[in-house]
Amino acid sequence: MLTSLGLIFLLGLLMAAVCQRIHLPRIIGMLLTGIILGPYVLDLLDVSILNISSELRQIALIIILLKAGLSLDLKDLKKRLGLKKVGRSAVMLACVPATCELLAFVIFAPMILNISRVDAAVMGAVLAAVSPAVVVPRMVHLMESGYGTEKSIPQMILAGASCDD
Repeated sequence: MLTSLGLIFLLGLLMAAVCQRIHLPRIIGMLLTGIILGPYVLDLLDVSILNISSELRQIALIIILLKAGLSLDLKDLKKRLGLKKVGRSAVMLACVPATCELLAFVIFAPMILNISRVDAAVMGAVLAAVSPAVVVPRMVHLMESGYGTEKSIPQMILAGASCDD
């Protein structure tokens, strides 16, 4: 089990660095590592790792959301003197697009795909979800480089994506 974990971490970081060098998101390298090492390609992972994979995914999500939460400045999310609230914008950014996508699926998918409304709602919910694994590192990078921070744009997107998830 420890060998499998070491293999996942080392090759995942190596593939992430390769993807970063060719200007792709690091997460793509990590995903490719999981696919290649997994049971459908090379099958190099211990069965016990595969049995606890859902717990490992939950831990990864917790780490990503913690990073997002620690990167946010609460002062930006509160009302500033004479300026609009960033918090309200973040909530709107989290709710409005996902709701519109979900409603569009519920309305149009039964007509186009000939499926039930419940199936359309499930499909819409899955496709409307925003992956924090992609959004959080990008917004943290933008915040660190100072891009868009004057109007708190990365903070709004980061808060919205965290709420959306």
